Amino acid sequence: MRRILKRGAAATALALSFIGGNEGLKTETYLDIVGVPTVCFGETRDVALGDSYTPAECRAMFGGRLAGFEAGLDRLIAAPVEARIPDRSYVAILDWAYNVGLGAAGRSTLIRKLNAGDLRGACDELPRWRFAGGKGIRGLLIRRNKARQLCHEGLDGVPADAPFRWDGA
Repeated sequence: MRRILKRGAAATALALSFIGGNEGLKTETYLDIVGVPTVCFGETRDVALGDSYTPAECRAMFGGRLAGFEAGLDRLIAAPVEARIPDRSYVAILDWAYNVGLGAAGRSTLIRKLNAGDLRGACDELPRWRFAGGKGIRGLLIRRNKARQLCHEGLDGVPADAPFRWDGA
């Protein structure tokens, strides 16, 4: 596997699987739940209705965007804290940031808790991010609960290359 994330191959594989699985692959542009044109793995930048891409183009776009979000997230998290975040926890937080955007992430209690060294508290913030367009969205709550589980698994010492199995809680 080509390394995309600076964290290495195991984190890259987990991020592609976890985030890609949460976003889903759609090669034809569609309007997301709040009416934003979206394509591939949740791509919204420079997307117009009627655009379409091959799966290979989508994968390439996704890898580049993940690397960009990793760099942006690393600018938001204090370096000493970022170095302490296990890969599984980092991928869970990257999934959240990819979905909500770096601007919203930067203004969040989750990032404030991370930078204060409260990693478990940051993981527990994830389910609070279940709204889109002012409405609670069941699919977002499920996604955030999966991310919370992954985040806690990292803190509990589960390695990045272990398979993720959602416990459904």
